[in-house]
Parts: sequence; structure tokens; C-alpha cells
Amino acid sequence: MVGMRVGVGSGNPVKRRAVEQALGVAAEHDSEPSLVDGLPGDPEAVAVEAVPVPSGVSEQPTGHAETVAGAENRAAAVLDAAGDEYDLGIGIEGGVARFDGTDGLFLVMWAAVSDGSRVGRSAGPSLELPAAVADRIDDGEELGPVMDHVLDTNGVAKRGGAAGALTNGRVDRADALATAVAGALGPFVSDLY
Repeated sequence: MVGMRVGVGSGNPVKRRAVEQALGVAAEHDSEPSLVDGLPGDPEAVAVEAVPVPSGVSEQPTGHAETVAGAENRAAAVLDAAGDEYDLGIGIEGGVARFDGTDGLFLVMWAAVSDGSRVGRSAGPSLELPAAVADRIDDGEELGPVMDHVLDTNGVAKRGGAAGALTNGRVDRADALATAVAGALGPFVSDLY
């Protein structure tokens, strides 16, 4: 069986699950179409592994440029750390950013996929943060701990994330991140690039 190894630049299980979903190799998504068929070499199997690497950006990325850089850095770091062990390195980074034409601060999600020579990038959904949460972020706090405090819990980022909390579960964090990863896979699965 021909196999492909994919390294996800994080130890967060939600990010690994998002990559499995995007590739169509997650057990709970077996009935969905698989992107594996479009990957180079048409692998019959894909192994997705967590590879904790630094993002190279601040703990709370602010702005699209820093958030994209974090995703790209993670994807590159997977390939750099493992030599030729992985066929693809995938980085996922969450941050906060503003959009021209709107007020408020938004949760943003970016993914980058690299094979060492090409990089695909894509964003996931963006959700406006409540003013009280945005004010705390603007004062220098990180979104994860702020959401933990607001929700009186610990580890929101490794479960439903801020996206799940802000939508009362209507936006699943893994699904949202999978959308970003699927978009970033575009150059690797489409002849249009």
C-alpha cells in the first residue's frame, strides 16, 4: 500500500482532527469524498501525525499577516524538523484581526500546506468577538485564557474553541479549521494552480 505521511505542526488534537477531516481520512467522515485521491502519487493511505513545533509568532497573533506567518512557519517547521519524513507539512494558526469596512475584532483561522517547494494558504471562518472579550485582547490578553475565564473552564482551545463557544456549538472548531486546511490543499489537488 502506497502511503503518504502528513505532519501537523501542533500538539493540539483538534488541529490534527481538522487535518484528518480535510483529507477525508477521519473515521467519522468516511462517507464524505476524500481529497486523498487528488494528492500527488494518488496515495492509498494517509498517516496524519501531530508534530509540536513553534509558530515563530506571538502567543496571540494579531492581524492577518502575523496569523498567516504562524501557519506558514508551522508547516515549514514540520518539514525542517523531520527531514524527508513527511510528504506534507501543515500549519494551522488562530489569531485575531480587523477587517476593513467593519468595526470590531474578529477571531481568524489560517492554514498553510507545504511540500517543501510549494505553499498553499487559506482562511477559515471569521467570527466577531464580543466587545468585552475584544477589549481584553486589545489590552494584551490572549484569547484562549480570556475564553477560559469567561466560560469558567480550562482548555477551551483543545475542545470546541472560541468558535464553538461564540456560536453555542453551531461552529465546530475542527470543522472550521478543516475548511481552512481544505482550501490550503488547493494547489496540491487542483490543476488550476
